[in-house]
Amino acid sequence: MSLPDLAPSRPLRSAGLAFCFVCLLAPSAARAQNDSPYAAPATRETVHRPSNVQLVTPAIEKRVDDLLRQMTLEEKLGQLVQYGDTTDSANAELANDNQAPGKNPEVHIKIDPMELAAAGRLGTMLNVVGAERTNLFQRAAVEKSRLHIPLLFGADILHGYRTVYPIPLGLAATFDPDMVASVAHISAAEAATAGVRWFYSPMVDISRDPRWGRTQEGAGEDAYLGAAMARAYIRGYQGDNLSRADSVAASVKHFAAYGAAEAGREYNTTDMSLSRLQQDYLPPYKAAVEAGAATIMSAFNALNGVPSAANRFLLQNVLREEWGFDGFVVSDYTAVMELRNHGIAPDAATAARKALLAGVDVDMMSHYYDTQLPALIRSGQVPISAVDEAVRRVLRVKFALGLFEHPYATGTEVTAAVPEHRPLVRRAAEESLVLLQNKPENGTTPLLPLDHRPQTIALIGPLADDTQEMIGDWSDGHRIAGVVTVKEALESREKQLGGSVLYAKGTEINTVSEDGFGAAMEAARQADLVVLALGESSAMSGEAGSRAYLDLPGNQEKLLESVASTGRPIVLLVFSGRPLVLDWAAAHVNAIIEAWFPGTEAGSAIANALYGDVAPSGKLPMSFPFAVGQEPLYYNQFPTGRPPINLDLSRPPGGDSRFFSRYIDVPNDALFPFGYGLTYTRFAYSDVTVSRTSMPLSEAEHAGIQKLVTATAVVKNTGDRAATEVVQCYVRNLGASLEQPVRSLQGFTRVKLMPGESKQVSFDLGFPELSFYNNAGHAVIEPTHYTVWIGGSSLASEHADFDIMP
Repeated sequence: MSLPDLAPSRPLRSAGLAFCFVCLLAPSAARAQNDSPYAAPATRETVHRPSNVQLVTPAIEKRVDDLLRQMTLEEKLGQLVQYGDTTDSANAELANDNQAPGKNPEVHIKIDPMELAAAGRLGTMLNVVGAERTNLFQRAAVEKSRLHIPLLFGADILHGYRTVYPIPLGLAATFDPDMVASVAHISAAEAATAGVRWFYSPMVDISRDPRWGRTQEGAGEDAYLGAAMARAYIRGYQGDNLSRADSVAASVKHFAAYGAAEAGREYNTTDMSLSRLQQDYLPPYKAAVEAGAATIMSAFNALNGVPSAANRFLLQNVLREEWGFDGFVVSDYTAVMELRNHGIAPDAATAARKALLAGVDVDMMSHYYDTQLPALIRSGQVPISAVDEAVRRVLRVKFALGLFEHPYATGTEVTAAVPEHRPLVRRAAEESLVLLQNKPENGTTPLLPLDHRPQTIALIGPLADDTQEMIGDWSDGHRIAGVVTVKEALESREKQLGGSVLYAKGTEINTVSEDGFGAAMEAARQADLVVLALGESSAMSGEAGSRAYLDLPGNQEKLLESVASTGRPIVLLVFSGRPLVLDWAAAHVNAIIEAWFPGTEAGSAIANALYGDVAPSGKLPMSFPFAVGQEPLYYNQFPTGRPPINLDLSRPPGGDSRFFSRYIDVPNDALFPFGYGLTYTRFAYSDVTVSRTSMPLSEAEHAGIQKLVTATAVVKNTGDRAATEVVQCYVRNLGASLEQPVRSLQGFTRVKLMPGESKQVSFDLGFPELSFYNNAGHAVIEPTHYTVWIGGSSLASEHADFDIMP
């Protein structure tokens, strides 16, 4: 049955017009969340430019206006729904039943996406990949529908399309935003040949708890690093022109604070103060919006009791009114439907109304918008103006991408790893490797790099020769071909040197069977040294991959201990999507490298590092704990009233060391802290200074000030090998009205130094680096004392101080 054509309202905003945002006081912010979908009244207005000027040009606005005037309600709603590639989208439903909110509604209708595309009632599709398949759907939409509106195909492409680079957590370990932008661009260029012009990436959720599986999709525990990585992904995916054939629209996810899920359990709730939200969790999203992100994906979780898919405070007050976001918001998979499970929507109609009015423009796979909004519009519960504005946002992105002019995938489709892209992804994998430990074996020379001489290496472990696991989560069979394993790379290298590799799998990734232990022990006894490839399967991290234990899975720890008993020197390669508990290994193993899931060139990158062709330069984007009970563990924690200063926390507390903020069985600190990573040389820091020791508050408190003080240090390569150091700048603020972290990262840069070479490195610190968020959600600077450290990790000790005076 045809739906009535309702006349569209005037647009809610026009190109070129200034956009105003609400600066909320704390009570208003709370009211805005709890009174969803209605926002708190404005208290102050600030004018700023659009977040992406490509989306709101006068030419695009005119085309959007012209097209919107011609659209029926059915066609409008079609732009606001997303289906997968199936004629049996079995989760589709009318959902007018009155089932309990805790149950998923039964299937009542089936969706034929091809039929909907031809009728102009489908706007976007997810995970439809390949030129043949996307073009088939696109022809139905463009050539058969009344208004010829093209489809937008989105896909979960997080770390490479066919040429796969390290998982995002591994890329964050590079501390190299330019590298991240470069590999992001090649994934966009490859996927575009298959008709995919929209990535559900980057994930910019801050995660301080590695029990959460999706930790591997983000940049770790720090907001400053996370923001730098967010900007890099947007630059790489979208470039400076969305209409280019090798550009894709990014979808920044998951808005917001999804990474703070309680207990690290997937889909769990989050709850935090406004100051912590603004200071520690929102900066990466904001950075992505400021970089021009075309779309945002709302999160599954509730924040302070309001599910993100119905959270007007996040989606309207913060995202659109405060940050001026111009793109569209898509829900996560069935997140609109899940508002019923959250208990805030008794039926499908309420869920659809709350989500749309909160600011979710596109309903991914819940199929509520097309089935529920017509009646809601007729009854006046949802104004047609809200629908029109959502449609405008979707159409703007499609016009900016050039889909109306070039809807089809053309040219040669990329179906396998591209040889020309391999050197770049190999370099990304090399930079992502973090050397956690490198102890000598019977002498003073560290075990790594390995000698370029014939030797017998025992290569042991379930991850030594597994192509699937090298490329990590969100992978498929098309990406396995051409993956270089550790076994292949080491065998090739030792063959060149005249040595040999004895391979034994030893065990499976997650098993109790010890059937392979005997072969592994025999290989170790015959070898000069052992390389152990242990860790997680890719399925153990990613979505729905939360873990309560962070040890090596199955009996891998027992295998490690057994091999170590042979007395052979050991290099431990750890493959994982999160920090693991490696306390036994740290006490008994010579060398440890965190390899993450490195991608297509995994083996080649690891061999280059082991043999010293490249010196490791990766730094940890997350802290590695002594024990899972320390989680959530992060370097920039707040101080306490009873800090354990000058106490030996490796020993149980005694009479005068008990009543402090500490554990009685493990240290407070990380086993390997944020920003930490060794290399094959040594670096020394000296002459840390600041350009001024004081400044007036009247000068510092202006938000636009980018340079108030410059911190400078000299870094020197004191070893005998060339290497790259990630120089890091940390700041502490003492005396503020709210307690501040013991230190926080506010700058970093990669510096390559030859043996004996020194270089002066400087960091400009302005309002963004020196301000903090108060409990009203405002960034402020107060007259306080600042300490600045510059060094090679979050443990940097060389520092200088300055004051902001009243």
